[in-house]
Amino acid sequence: MHAIIKFIKFCIIFIAVIVGVLFVTPFLVARYINITNNRTPSFAEQFPVTVDPINKTITEDERVNTYFHSQNFNVQAAALFLAFRFEEIYLQFIAPITAIMENNNLALLALVSNERFVTITSGLRKEEVANAFARALGWNNNEKKEFTTLRDGQDLPLFEGSFSPGIYAIKRDATPNEAQEMVNKRFTNNVLARYGTSTAEIVPLNMALTIASLIERETIGTDDMRIISGIIWNRIFKNMNLQLDATLQYVKVNNKKTAVWWPEIRPQDKFIKSPYNTYMFGGLPPTPIANPSIAAIVAALNPVNTTCIFYFHDDKGDLHCTPTYKEHVALLKQYYGRGR
Repeated sequence: MHAIIKFIKFCIIFIAVIVGVLFVTPFLVARYINITNNRTPSFAEQFPVTVDPINKTITEDERVNTYFHSQNFNVQAAALFLAFRFEEIYLQFIAPITAIMENNNLALLALVSNERFVTITSGLRKEEVANAFARALGWNNNEKKEFTTLRDGQDLPLFEGSFSPGIYAIKRDATPNEAQEMVNKRFTNNVLARYGTSTAEIVPLNMALTIASLIERETIGTDDMRIISGIIWNRIFKNMNLQLDATLQYVKVNNKKTAVWWPEIRPQDKFIKSPYNTYMFGGLPPTPIANPSIAAIVAALNPVNTTCIFYFHDDKGDLHCTPTYKEHVALLKQYYGRGR
């Protein structure tokens, strides 16, 4: 009998601890995210820039090499990945519980459900970002449109490319305007505070964000970002059409309601009449096509000095690049049996 009572006490304590963790953890995480986001940096290291579009030159900078290859960079990337995984796991188990509690109007839920977590990964277009906030906050289509629409007197427009990746903790009853302000502040702290006047004089912000968004969509991870950046800049220097499939994916679903925002490209898509079609029109797209990570922005400003012009990823995700189209076709035949 004594053993049974002891076991029951243990179960009660165990359940109490689990319930406590479930209720307190979201609150603490939300507080941490909000404090971090609301902290105005007293000093932010400026983004280095080693590309010179006017003189069409690229200068290697050891600081940039260190950034991309240092252990600290890898740790930061791993930490961000774990943060995303934590949220996914948390939402998977907690969301059904909070839904039940909301339906029963339990007052205790206020501690947990007052905050919603929104994960914004890099490489998303504005509609995907709006959908992520809408799912968390229960917005309708009008509210999603309001979230992505520039308001009168707003200093920072929510155009493509200014939705900083990360986890956002936001009040469950937040309006689209309040969500706008939160996103704008994150972008200001993460990007604008580090984008100095001297950098902007060399590479204007919109140009950097546009190239960074192309890099984000054209690469697999961070390893290839600077080499892809170098190839894009080489094509710009040579006044070549960029011919990037990611831009076709972007324009293919513009002004459409779809569940697939980055669809498969078909040969006929290269004839879509749009300034975003980099097969048909020269130069950069008018705006970014997605939200870039800090790593992609740094890569856009600091490409690898390469002779490569053409490239592709094989089935394993490895990058292959060549200076000439003839070499490019030869590599394609080597890997796929034919030039694509």
